[in-house]
Amino acid sequence: MYNHSHRYRVVDVFTETPMQGNPLAVFPDARGIGEGEMQRIARELNLSETAFVLPPARLNCTARVRIFTPARELPFAGHPTIGTAYVLLQEGLIPAGTRNFRLELTVGPVPIRVESGPAERPLIWLRTPIITEGPSYDRKTAAEALGLDIRDLLEFAPQWMSAGTPVIFVAVKDAAAVDRAWIELAGMKLLAGAVHEPACVFVFAPTPRGAYSRMFAPEFGIAEDPATGGATGPLAAYMMRFGLVSSAPGVRFISEQGAKMGRRSILHVRIEGVRGAHGIDVGGYVTPVIEAALTLPRAAAHHP
Repeated sequence: MYNHSHRYRVVDVFTETPMQGNPLAVFPDARGIGEGEMQRIARELNLSETAFVLPPARLNCTARVRIFTPARELPFAGHPTIGTAYVLLQEGLIPAGTRNFRLELTVGPVPIRVESGPAERPLIWLRTPIITEGPSYDRKTAAEALGLDIRDLLEFAPQWMSAGTPVIFVAVKDAAAVDRAWIELAGMKLLAGAVHEPACVFVFAPTPRGAYSRMFAPEFGIAEDPATGGATGPLAAYMMRFGLVSSAPGVRFISEQGAKMGRRSILHVRIEGVRGAHGIDVGGYVTPVIEAALTLPRAAAHHP
């Protein structure tokens, strides 16, 4: 008997145009949904991420958000954070007119700022969590893993960085090289070497407006991600390090992602303090597209 129902919404994040940007499913009331069921729902919907909203455990946070790809849970991801913030505002779960609040993610509290946008649509910003840095990678190996020639890459070594999800950044010379790049599991193992942990690969080229980007995450069940807010803060840090973008306080630029796969996304970046010393904010617009309910047999919640 089908009597286990959960309402959800799908929104396109980092776009003002329906069917562009990065789609996200948000369950605004996930109470009663177990962790295993969350993972199965994310696999069933098969979007890059699905977000589940729960009551917060921290007093200074508005809601707790758990984020799942089709393959695993993430401690932090940008487009689910911004998309969930939008849904909470639209559902009236955050008081009208609220401009600043915090969402509790596994990585910790994430500050959200709401900026007025065109036609009353808000531009929603998140503050990137603390960025950590790991090893650098051989340029020739990176080029081979991505199906590129080493001459396609800029002279900067690819770098492992993380704001909650590990990402390997590879800088190339132009948008055409970004569009030619591709990586699968074999390429991931080649790039990461013998000591390997799951990571994403972010390929980008500097542009006059900021960056033209693609992101691959086969180990997370995502062949290619249309927009990766969680990687955009570390992208800004990488670009500032090598002088690919200004590190002056208050500088804003964009990362254009997803164009090659037909889901053009625009991710806004703002540098707070010199070289981002006071934080790196990532923002975007959100477009609602679907309201639905997922109905399962009651026993499904206990299926192994």
